[in-house]
Amino acid sequence: MRCPFCGYIDQRVLDSRPARDGEAIRRRRECLSCGRRFTTFEEPERPRLFVIKRGGSRQEFNRDKVLNSMLLACRKRPVDVETIRDASERVERDLFQEYEEEVPSDVIGHRVLRELREVDTVAYVRFASVYLQFESVTDFEEIISSVQQGQGNEAMVH
Repeated sequence: MRCPFCGYIDQRVLDSRPARDGEAIRRRRECLSCGRRFTTFEEPERPRLFVIKRGGSRQEFNRDKVLNSMLLACRKRPVDVETIRDASERVERDLFQEYEEEVPSDVIGHRVLRELREVDTVAYVRFASVYLQFESVTDFEEIISSVQQGQGNEAMVH
């Protein structure tokens, strides 16, 4: 690693401590050439997971997309961001545990639906209406009925 100030290759580590809830290590370093101090973070490299889209194309999994879709579904709802972040992390963790290289996009959508159902039923219906491509009021009636009866979204999948 090079000093961000002078580019020199050697530094001395002054302090190391856990960071990001134990997911990384924070190191305080001092450059042996210019003497300036800087901080680095070390974390494990995550495996790559590719999403197979409905049309057959592939793109790398992006947790931020899951988080943003959940935030949008929960917009103006009494759900705190930490709850949504935790739910998106559970979706990601489950996907990386179950799939090694590729995951179909519909699997991700169903995981998000499952999490949103536990977080907020209005957000669940909002997300379902877009994800399941509702085309009529009947689609809304069916999912609201399933929520009221305590069923899952399995009946709504086209």
